[in-house]
Amino acid sequence: MPVISELHPPIVPAVCCLAVWLLLSLAFCAFAQELDTPQPLGWLNARDLGASGSRYQTVASTTAGSRQITVADPGDFKVGQGVMVSKCFVRYTDARLWGPRDKYGHGQPLGDALQMRGYDGSSGSWTVFIIDTDGTNPSTYRWSDDLGRTWKETKVPLTDQWHALSGGTEVRFGKLDWDAGYTVTFSARDQLVSVIEEIEGNVLTLQDPANRTVQDAVVRHNDQVALQRALDAALKQKRNLFIPRGYYRLATGLTINNASGIVVQGGSAPDTIFDIGEGVGSCFRVVGGTEVALRNLTMVGHTGFDGRDQAGHLRTKGAQGVWGFYLKPCSALNIRNTERVLVENCHASRMSAECFYSQGRSRQGTQEPKAYTKSITYLRCSVEDSARNAFNNNDMAENTSVLHCRIRNVGGCSWEGASRFVRFIGNYVRNSGTVAMGNIRSRDARFEQLASGQHIIADNVFEEGVCYGGCAIRAAAGANQVIIRNNIFVNYGTSAIEIRGTGSNRDMPARTAAIIGNIMDLTSLAETPAARIAVDVSADDVIIADNQIYSRGEPDPTLTAFTFREPAMNLQAHDNLVRNCGYGIVTTRAQSTVSEVIDPRTFCSYRGRVPNLWRQSHRYRGWQVVWLRGTKPVGVSTIEAYDPDTLQFKLTDPREMKVGDVFELRAPAALNWQIHDNIVTGCLSPIVLDSYGSTACLFRDNLISRGGAAAVKQAVQVRGSFQFIGNHFTGFDEQGSAVLGLYLNRSGKPPLSIYRNNTFENCASVVSESQEGLWAAAATGGNTYLGCKSVPQ
Repeated sequence: MPVISELHPPIVPAVCCLAVWLLLSLAFCAFAQELDTPQPLGWLNARDLGASGSRYQTVASTTAGSRQITVADPGDFKVGQGVMVSKCFVRYTDARLWGPRDKYGHGQPLGDALQMRGYDGSSGSWTVFIIDTDGTNPSTYRWSDDLGRTWKETKVPLTDQWHALSGGTEVRFGKLDWDAGYTVTFSARDQLVSVIEEIEGNVLTLQDPANRTVQDAVVRHNDQVALQRALDAALKQKRNLFIPRGYYRLATGLTINNASGIVVQGGSAPDTIFDIGEGVGSCFRVVGGTEVALRNLTMVGHTGFDGRDQAGHLRTKGAQGVWGFYLKPCSALNIRNTERVLVENCHASRMSAECFYSQGRSRQGTQEPKAYTKSITYLRCSVEDSARNAFNNNDMAENTSVLHCRIRNVGGCSWEGASRFVRFIGNYVRNSGTVAMGNIRSRDARFEQLASGQHIIADNVFEEGVCYGGCAIRAAAGANQVIIRNNIFVNYGTSAIEIRGTGSNRDMPARTAAIIGNIMDLTSLAETPAARIAVDVSADDVIIADNQIYSRGEPDPTLTAFTFREPAMNLQAHDNLVRNCGYGIVTTRAQSTVSEVIDPRTFCSYRGRVPNLWRQSHRYRGWQVVWLRGTKPVGVSTIEAYDPDTLQFKLTDPREMKVGDVFELRAPAALNWQIHDNIVTGCLSPIVLDSYGSTACLFRDNLISRGGAAAVKQAVQVRGSFQFIGNHFTGFDEQGSAVLGLYLNRSGKPPLSIYRNNTFENCASVVSESQEGLWAAAATGGNTYLGCKSVPQ
């Protein structure tokens, strides 16, 4: 056979050229992988303005009072670069006085209330001290050097003598009314932050002297000043900023101030890293301006998921409202009044404070400020291994979207939304805190005009459970107009969804929500499963529809599918499928105690254990107060009026009352509940109706089946007024089992109930009565009995 060259001589050189071209292309691609994403044309480059992006570090010796340090190897350090030098500059920072006790979260500069001295670094390079007074007479104190994880109880009176703590630190108390409840916090640090002025061999001359002689200091790059210079130049020139791949250490955060429009973009998210682990503040502070975009960045702090207790609310005896992350703060992003912000493909971990955070001005009723945040979008971001919240608006910022993000092992809320017009869509959440909506600790009348809330929580996956907040999704404290739809829960071992009408005396109740189309596998993988509720509703105007709630395997006695709590009004639950739970549908009453007696007709309830209603509401007019001693009613009063400003209930007639009296609220007529067209099967206690109910509480067209559950004593327990119409009950055929367990109501009387046109199939007994005559007292008719051994006459 002729060779190719004999047939087509020109092909050989072409083939050779093609091969060489391919090899060169492959080599270039391999080389290009080591380079950054190309810098867009016309952008500034942070490296050109002095940012090192270097991980390099070396050991050094320092001398107290000298600006010169001797390093083992100067490596890539250059004159003009910032550095951090450990162990050589002892000092106290961030000293604050918290209190008095009656002012929540009130911190101020320490002043001369306490003196500190003697820190020698032996307790660590960064030690946060907490001195907590005990309001005894005379006052004593305790202290902590691990952010409240452990306390050293001194029982020593506060005197003007020096008191020894750890790491050489001593404190002396000044003149203050310590009995009023105060807590003192401060940090002891040994890090020097400075700039290289000269390099000669292995000797670096710094801008600032050390104050401690050590042989094992560690010198690292600090790109704080260079990066801020680059940002300021980009803002001044109205250009975008490109940050090449690198490792950028920060001592404090970077500020983007009043940008008319800027994009800050990293070379690649995995390899463009901002490390604030030895610093304080936010990696980026975005303040004012029109439009800012951050892309392709990774941000790392100093406090991971295992430090969530230290970053959380500290149980101090002196002041109240002291949080650990106030004392050692780091976060990824802080937004204040910037009109539009986009954060794309940015990732954060080990943050002590709210990781992505917004706080600033907002609309107040019909009034609109000149500048405030109107849009924030987080797209394809992640927060993992962090101590507190992942995403947080604390200012009613509008139109925030958290889209296709990953949240895992976060010790605070996955989302905390004191915010408006929010979309939390397409995210993955695992072993993290609550998606919390509302959180407006105010009853100001302006929220009647423009409420908080307005959230869409959709198309998310929740796995494993929550570590903080009690449930995966909660609307509370003023949340309004909430949609929770099409979410998937996988092996979820804690409670899932709550719409809360109760709260503190500073809150409005949540209201107006829809929970639709969620598939909720609440199978717990824990060795000892926790009690949990799939959907818990105590607020007005809620629809629950088309959800599936189940546990795999045998019925789980710790799992409740639905809990509906009075005095919620206008509740509709339909077309849900419930399988293998301990409890299927449970209704309960709201109970509270008297916290203050104003006069024989006027009292206040304790901390919102019954809803503190909106001004635009029924205000409990004509509602009944059922007074209790233990579980037994001892009297009934009628409410003439409820004042949503003073939170006072006024009765039509005087009554002898005292603080601590227990009461429940009962609607005068219609609660407007419809529970219909649901399937409940395989549950140990399928239906428990333990609430007052009303003539407008309908339980109709439901299918209740025993399924694979065993030892089901009663399919339905009835302790209030409900109308049972058109339901189908089947399979409760075990010996001693009954479909309907009828009980006296809270007042010791037969409930005013209706049982009509229901079908009872293959049941051992249709009715079981706690007292003879309860079935006879109800309105019955048109019921069908198929294969039942015992049927009512």
